[in-house]
Amino acid sequence: MQLLINLPEPVRHFFSMISNTPNLKHKCIISLLYSAGLRRSELINLKIADIDSSRMVLNIKQGKRKKDRITLLGASVLEDLRAYHRKFRPKNYLFEGVHGSPYSATSIQKVIKRAARKSNVKKTVTPHMLRHSFATHLLEAGTDLRYVQVLLGHNSTRTTEIYTHVAVNNIKAIKTY
Repeated sequence: MQLLINLPEPVRHFFSMISNTPNLKHKCIISLLYSAGLRRSELINLKIADIDSSRMVLNIKQGKRKKDRITLLGASVLEDLRAYHRKFRPKNYLFEGVHGSPYSATSIQKVIKRAARKSNVKKTVTPHMLRHSFATHLLEAGTDLRYVQVLLGHNSTRTTEIYTHVAVNNIKAIKTY
């Protein structure tokens, strides 16, 4: 836990939320929203066949504006997803609700809210904030804006540029000695 001290606050919050989420399904939900930059609707409609573990990507089909895109799949998230799949055996959708229907948007919001509360995160955390953090952290790490645009599924770099303001504001807050 000592290593987390030097991380930006949103990253610490994410790791804290993951460590305070014992339910494997819920842990996978939080992890994918953050580490792949998924929209809640994309997560809900994600199917097992959309996971490409050989290329370490997720194939997002019919996302916003019915666009397809590819985004990142982290190795640790893949491990958790494999364990989740062995335990829950979803049939069609990766995260299924009652009778094999897609997991509900409300349920996802509750998962996020509960994890934030258990982690003593004082700010309101939403699925979209996790996506926002994904983009901001990529930009802060020096990832080219155009790559971030593609990963998020934005039509224009202008939409993605919104995240650069957050990254710049975070950089300005760094004190130099």
